[in-house]
Amino acid sequence: MPTYIVVADAARARIFTHAANTLTEKESLVHAEGRLHEGDLVTDSPGADVHTGSSGASRSSAEGGEALEHENEMFAKQVTQYLFDVRTRNTLDELILIAAPKFLGLLRDKLDKPTQKLVTHTLSKDLTKASLEEIEKALANLK
Repeated sequence: MPTYIVVADAARARIFTHAANTLTEKESLVHAEGRLHEGDLVTDSPGADVHTGSSGASRSSAEGGEALEHENEMFAKQVTQYLFDVRTRNTLDELILIAAPKFLGLLRDKLDKPTQKLVTHTLSKDLTKASLEEIEKALANLK
């Protein structure tokens, strides 16, 4: 069975398989809301006040990033559900996670226990925009 490699941040997860010394991109999951700013997610929400002053209007919010955190958690659940489905089809026996630092923590938290046991390496780095060669080099440094 191939090794699965997840390369992710809060807006995109690239899923690769590695078998017979070949790295192949199998799937790309996209979560556009992960790229939005907090204000774009909670426009006109209660607690948001517009203050005007000599420098113009500015918006403050009592949300404090909660909407963006929620979106990140939802995407982490989507990615880990994908991995759960692969594992339960008996096509996953080794998993490597490479993700932006905060998102790596979310992925670890959302993985079910049996899938967590299959994680052999993690790398706290955002390589979602990296080339295949750059990802292969990062994987070589893990082993």
